[in-house]
Amino acid sequence: MSKTSQHTYRRRVEFSETDMAGIVHFSNFFRWMEAAEASLFRDLSIPLFQISGDHHGGWPRVRASCSYHAPIYFEDEVEIKLSIKAIKIRAIEYAFRFYKVTESDKQHIASGEMTTVFARKAKEDGKLESMSIPKELLDQIEDASPEALKA
Repeated sequence: MSKTSQHTYRRRVEFSETDMAGIVHFSNFFRWMEAAEASLFRDLSIPLFQISGDHHGGWPRVRASCSYHAPIYFEDEVEIKLSIKAIKIRAIEYAFRFYKVTESDKQHIASGEMTTVFARKAKEDGKLESMSIPKELLDQIEDASPEALKA
């Protein structure tokens, strides 16, 4: 089985995601990063959030950033390219590139990064504890090449 290092997620910009100037509000890029991550986990058939026994498991964010290069508007199609930048013992670092898609080309409009940690929360005391990334996920993912991170 080949491992995944990149994932592409596409969507249309909704009216509710724009500001008074008709430009996508900056906060939506962070939502789109999370949507791309959820799409990756769905494609891998691995739950992004797990409830088992006395624990809830998930991926809290410990760092996120985004740089904007060009605006995008209502009804535009946006492509989010997720790349796995680094896999650590308890964390995954993602790199994102956002593109406005037209019939003839793609325009790079933003770049983002996000670090998530695998953690479980105990039901009895609510304590959040970082855990090693599950083997079933590690068996399916790998770091993207340096060249892929630039594309």
